[in-house]
Amino acid sequence: MVPKIRRGSRTHGLLVYLYGPGKRDEHIDPHLVGSWDDFAPDPGRDTSAHPDPKATLARLTAALDLRVKQAGDRAPAKHVWHCSVRTDPGDRMLTDAEWNTVARRLVAATGIAPAGDPDGCRWVAVRHADDHIHILATMVRGDLRRPRMNYDFKKAQAECRRIEKEWGLRRLNPGDGTGSKAPTSAERFKAERTGRPEPSRETLREAVRQSLAGAATEEEFFTRLREAGLRVKIRTAPSGDALGYNVALPGDRNRNGEPVWYPGSKLAPDLSLPKIRLRLADDTVDQTTPSATISSRPDRSPPARARRSAAGIAERAAVLLDGGDEAAAQLVGVGELLDAVAQTSPASTRAELAAAAREFERATRSHVRAERADTRAIRSAARGIIQAGSALGRGEDGGTTAMLVSTLVLVALAAARWHSARGHAQQAHAARQTAEHLRTAYRQAAATPMRALRDQGRALPEAVRRTHEATIHAALPEQGPRADGTTKTDALAATLAQAEQAGHAPETLLQRAIAMRELDTAEDVHDVLVWRLRRLAQLPAHPGEATPHPQASTRQSKTSTNDRISNRTAPTAAARPGSDPRTRPPRR
Repeated sequence: MVPKIRRGSRTHGLLVYLYGPGKRDEHIDPHLVGSWDDFAPDPGRDTSAHPDPKATLARLTAALDLRVKQAGDRAPAKHVWHCSVRTDPGDRMLTDAEWNTVARRLVAATGIAPAGDPDGCRWVAVRHADDHIHILATMVRGDLRRPRMNYDFKKAQAECRRIEKEWGLRRLNPGDGTGSKAPTSAERFKAERTGRPEPSRETLREAVRQSLAGAATEEEFFTRLREAGLRVKIRTAPSGDALGYNVALPGDRNRNGEPVWYPGSKLAPDLSLPKIRLRLADDTVDQTTPSATISSRPDRSPPARARRSAAGIAERAAVLLDGGDEAAAQLVGVGELLDAVAQTSPASTRAELAAAAREFERATRSHVRAERADTRAIRSAARGIIQAGSALGRGEDGGTTAMLVSTLVLVALAAARWHSARGHAQQAHAARQTAEHLRTAYRQAAATPMRALRDQGRALPEAVRRTHEATIHAALPEQGPRADGTTKTDALAATLAQAEQAGHAPETLLQRAIAMRELDTAEDVHDVLVWRLRRLAQLPAHPGEATPHPQASTRQSKTSTNDRISNRTAPTAAARPGSDPRTRPPRR
């Protein structure tokens, strides 16, 4: 049940609309379902004494405005309180009597007409559709004072949540005032008239978020806005310092032919210039591409290197999200990383990744604030992805996209747990929805490389394949053969074989991958481990690429030698009774 509150100054004009044919949805049988004294004239059905509905409507207007006229100059300029209340499409149809109860509870909860108060404001509830009503009240009490209506929207929301619970209706998540401003009805209607897929406000919000992703300076942010094709107007003080900014879509004009400008703070609470400055000042990103220091292999494209680097940084962000309130800052960095990936992703995954970034935007904001938190690494990873450019979705690019998205699924689920633990219902829901979009994008990105890996696993010599399957079963006992005798370990076995060829000890490397973080939330444990192993061992993300030479890195070679020695002298952790590596607490 969703209440929506507005304020106005024309009682008669609003009544004309409520009892009229409607501008968007057809108004069917408009009539009163409740009023302040249950004796208000009804222009929809009181036709016996006054056959002209216009005369009855004028009587109703006069009755509602009586106290406003008596108050004179003391009445508020916008004296009309208008609240529409809509049920969910899946809810049962409420009767007129039930809608009357809803209206009475809302005007009492918001202070319009408290229960038992003879001087409450005058109000009516009009129903002209099955699924919603409109409550109109005039904000002058019987004693000619204004009603106490602080936080009326929050109070209306809370009362709707109680009604949903009591009446068995769909229960919506309570808000906390940190969400973005929703498009108005006028903005939605304008988008439909002009053929835009969405209101300008939503298009601008996404464009501003993407321009901010990984930006190192305020000037770079404004430059990106202009490069995205937006009109930008910077508000300056007499000293010349920027105070704020407004953006507009080219071609989006009002009735006077002027651009429709939106200040950043009206797009989202964290997109105002002061909030953006705090983000840039607290965590100045490394202006070099971080992925360049991770791997300079000539057979890896810049987009592939940037995604491989970001996967490791995202894994660390997921670990931090298992911590306390200081992890709040990591959510902002993850949001920037998703925005960066979405705007540079291959065409096959772009739509789902863009949807994931949009959903996660809600999960980045809550009332929890970290006093100081270093998010330079994750913001630099977002910057590296932007600077590296768009991935083609083939070969190593496609494999590293799957590698990164697989990690981001677990990050989104960690964010959902973090919010749930703090009672942030809307943010937790948004994070879970993000994970679903990411899972769809992952299946699209991973289809080709995982198919190739499974083929390579099935092509391994029988003795080699059985050896690696035994290693997998020792580490993950519950991931054994299925009822039909087949296994899902082909890709994982192929990866272990390639890691061994590159000089790593398969058993130790697999234990490292398992211990990095929990696997209970993984949709497919094997897929998650494949990408962790390939990143840890610096194997190509796409199996068609060349495997690194065993002596490609002196440090890697020394580590691998020590791993092999330790494996000869001690059993693996998973082989010891009562030592399941998946139950270990994540490393911090």
